[in-house]
Amino acid sequence: MSGINQIIQPHLKDLGGFEARRCLPNKERQMVGPFIFFDHLGPAVFPVGKGVDVRPHPHINLATVTYLLEGELLHRDSVGTVQEIQPGAVNWMSAGKGIVHSERSPDSSRNREATLHAIQIWVALPDEHEETEPWFRHYPADNLPVWDENGVKMTLIVGKAYNRASKVETVSPMFYLDVQLAANTQFTLPDLYSQRAIYSITSGLSINDQPLEQHQLAVLNSGDEVKVSANTEARCIVFGGESVGDRYKWWNFVSSSPERIEQAKRDWKEQRFSKVPQEEEFIPLPSDDITEFSKPQPLS
Repeated sequence: MSGINQIIQPHLKDLGGFEARRCLPNKERQMVGPFIFFDHLGPAVFPVGKGVDVRPHPHINLATVTYLLEGELLHRDSVGTVQEIQPGAVNWMSAGKGIVHSERSPDSSRNREATLHAIQIWVALPDEHEETEPWFRHYPADNLPVWDENGVKMTLIVGKAYNRASKVETVSPMFYLDVQLAANTQFTLPDLYSQRAIYSITSGLSINDQPLEQHQLAVLNSGDEVKVSANTEARCIVFGGESVGDRYKWWNFVSSSPERIEQAKRDWKEQRFSKVPQEEEFIPLPSDDITEFSKPQPLS
């Protein structure tokens, strides 16, 4: 058996000067465990004077998790956080009842040619945490469990796996791993949680000897232990967890309630969200047909 339940091809999104490969949400599948959004950003090379400028935008009822493979980003938010993130570190921002943030290339990156390569995910919050106060935590790279077994280097970004636990604060059962394989090595992924997936950052990977092409997301069968192998140097993201229930998504808003999303839309349009200090730009509420996933829809 391949162990693979589903293969998802990402669709490309232009984020203004660089591309993202978006695997979740997708027409074929909206969530894996509590993970409701998965973007692979870049790698994008910016010339001197240029960089990323993700302007202030709102979130509700979700947590954003930023993990860099290469480059730097400067995070600012409406609770007053100003935090630069480097490769291997984690920024976890819990939106709760509402937060606004921006992500930009710091001046140190703009003064030279710079590369950005990152994984950006969103985690849907459990019902009882959706309307909590927003908060932000930064975890340096040396806070994360890192180990090497037979040429396979694993970094546990979030959650619990392989009898280890990340220091990153979470509110529901999940795991999120960065795995780097030397040529002709392999590892076994046990049945950790009911929903699991593997994203191929590079080529050269196979799951139970079935090749996984670069930039594919493989959703695994529940209950199956799988063997992940590499015939060359390779890298993948492995993640999953337990479902928090159906969710609705519209633009940057996620919630268990469509009425709550409508309220968030009104609040943003009427500029009732808190502001990000030192940020003056305002993104108007998009029209309903801004993306194929624009209208609130049940996600399973």
